[in-house]
Parts: sequence; structure tokens; C-alpha cells
Amino acid sequence: MGELRSKAEHTEAIRTKGRVCVVVNTRSRRGRRHYPAVVRALRAEGFDSIRFLPVVDPKRLRATLEEALADEPDLLVVGGGDGTLSAAVKHVAHRDVALGVLPLGTTNNFVRSLGVPLDLAGAIRVLRTGKVADIDLGVAGDREFANLASFGVSVEVAGKVRHGVKRLLGRAAYPLTALTILPRHQPFRAFLTVDGRRHELLTHQLNIANGRFHGGWQVARDISIDNGRLVAYQLGSGKRLRLLLETMVRAGSGRWRSLAGGPFVVGREMYLETDPPMAADVDGEVRLMTPIMIRTVPNGLRVMVPDDFVDS
Repeated sequence: MGELRSKAEHTEAIRTKGRVCVVVNTRSRRGRRHYPAVVRALRAEGFDSIRFLPVVDPKRLRATLEEALADEPDLLVVGGGDGTLSAAVKHVAHRDVALGVLPLGTTNNFVRSLGVPLDLAGAIRVLRTGKVADIDLGVAGDREFANLASFGVSVEVAGKVRHGVKRLLGRAAYPLTALTILPRHQPFRAFLTVDGRRHELLTHQLNIANGRFHGGWQVARDISIDNGRLVAYQLGSGKRLRLLLETMVRAGSGRWRSLAGGPFVVGREMYLETDPPMAADVDGEVRLMTPIMIRTVPNGLRVMVPDDFVDS
């Protein structure tokens, strides 16, 4: 993709030249409602050269992202849910363009991992006053992802959570939908090989995280999207009752745990086998199956973050 500027040079270019392309998924309820405010706020921030590309048909999202990048912007601003942002990540990865994010989704996991404010005005302010940082990318098989690869109950939940319920309940829609699926869900056995050591577990749900958040809640205090490591953890065990209780606790409180005190496996590269073979939900896309290799690519993506973001 060519040579990248230094992050300081890139930040200065965004603050002065302001070459910006904006892609907003206006098919989503929040995207459609907030799109006029996004246009007004970005213009009010004084960006000199700006192009707006609303996405009415989700099938046109990838083509629209490529159209935006053909303009060679310094900053590509993307508004939508985690699925929209995940598609943008794949296009921006390893390129000399920074990704700016707007919190227009239900859970906003990626936005939260970057420390970007969840109010629209605050997020847009970051685009002007923040800095360019480089963060890790996850890679599952041959597919790059920003936040999470998951296996088990969540794959069924993603396919069955109703749009109306999600719109009404927000991030609580996912664990509550999981409660309706759990009574008949069968546990699976997972074999995870990390740094030459093989871990075996029986569970209903296994997650491998690059980002810090899942379902809008922080996974653990000491997870980072910029430390060159993936974190694998199970939610509950093979016992439905325990998973049911943990799901209810997380739905009600969003309680977090620390890596030092929880059932976590940490590494740069993880090979996962399951019995039976399982579908993988990779940032909302269910296209891969186990066995699968999942790894991290340090500093594979440039993003616009608040000035106090710790860029390692």
C-alpha cells in the first residue's frame, strides 16, 4: 500500500488540510436519524475538503468504502454499527489513511475500545482535536477483524436477535436473546493451542478478543486493543445454569473481571479446534469454521483517537 507517514505528520495533515471522506450507514435507524447532525457538526469543525457518502443499500457498503478511499483522504470517517466499522477496518488496514469512528451502533464495541466518546458531538470533536494512533488487527483464517471472534451461543444469538428488540433494548437485547436459546443449546469441547500449550475446555461460549469490549461491556480491566495480544475466555462452562446466571449478571450489571483473576488465555497466535466443528462469528460475519488459526497483527490499523489514548 506504499509508505506510511509518521503518526505525527498524519495527525498534522488531518488538523490542517482536513481531507476527509465520510461514510454513514443511513439504512440503520440511528444512522438515518443522526446523518444531518453529522454533516452539520463536521462542517462546523472547519474541515476544508470533505465529501459525504451516505449508504442507503448495505450491499453497496464495500463499493462505497472503496469509492471514498479512491479520493486518498487523510481521514475516513465511518458511522454505523460494529458490522459497518468491521467492513471499514478491512479496507483501511495497512493504508496511509486514518479511520475515524462515529458511535451509531447498538453496542459500539470498537468505539468503546478506542476510548472515543459515545455522544456524537464528543466523537466528532475527537476527529479535530485527537491524534492518529496505530492499533492491533485480529486475523481469523484470512479475515481481518477489529474486535472479536466468537463461538457457540453468540453465533445463534446474532442470527436470531430481532431488530425491533435490539432497537428497544439496546445492548441488553443480546444477552436476553441468549437466555431464550440456552435451554436447548448443547455445550462443545474446545482445544486451544497457544505458545505450544494445549488448553481443553467444555463450554457453551468461547470468545477470542482483540478489542476490550463485548456486548457493550468491558471484558476485563487489563485488556487493550494495542498490546499485541489476543485474549481467549469462556463465558460460563458446560453447565447451562452457570452460564445462565453469568449471562443474567452481565446483562444486569456489566460486571468486569481482571486477566489476573479470571479464566483467560493470552497470546499472539491461537489455534482453535472444536468438537463438533463450529461456525465462527468474526465481528458479526459468520463465514468461517473451526479448526481455525487466529492471530494478531500489531499496529496494523491507523485510527483517530482522543489525545489521552495510550499508543504503545
